[in-house]
Amino acid sequence: MTDIDDWEHLEEVTEYDTPWYEGGYDRLRQPDGTEKQYYWADLPPAVVVVARVDADVLEDDGNGQDHLLFVEQYRPTIRETHLELPAGIVEDGESYTTAAARELEEETGFRPSSTALLQEYAVATGVLRHDRAVVYAEGLEPGERELDNNEFLEVTTVPIGEALEHAREQPANDSTLTALLLAKEDGLL
Repeated sequence: MTDIDDWEHLEEVTEYDTPWYEGGYDRLRQPDGTEKQYYWADLPPAVVVVARVDADVLEDDGNGQDHLLFVEQYRPTIRETHLELPAGIVEDGESYTTAAARELEEETGFRPSSTALLQEYAVATGVLRHDRAVVYAEGLEPGERELDNNEFLEVTTVPIGEALEHAREQPANDSTLTALLLAKEDGLL
């Protein structure tokens, strides 16, 4: 196994800077002495919210079961509509749990009474500089929905016992699957 000291960082170049992320490359001397450029995109931290809706909060179709909140949205980058858990960018100075509560209310109109950080992790480390966290939220109460100017979301609920099955249907996405699997492993689903 090579040690970090076996790699020499020679240069970092930012080739483009957008409102969403920066992109560029690092030039490194590898352990065998050769040089190589490693390309990256640098994104702000994000949070994914596993939000449990108690059966008594659901006004229709709850059938006495607790549900999870999902949003359905079109993703222009990949030209597909996805069923996803609520998620968003962590603003400067926010904790993951604070960002989760804010994003949940903005996207779905529900405010949690409690949140818990399940996991923080690095995403796609071969190409991204991006940290993400999964937060569990419960005790939902009505709040104020306030979508960003690029958010066109349909809020829906899925019975907890069916959430992972729905998330695995194509088109599936990494953040929703990862979050649900972590919540299930932690005994929350």
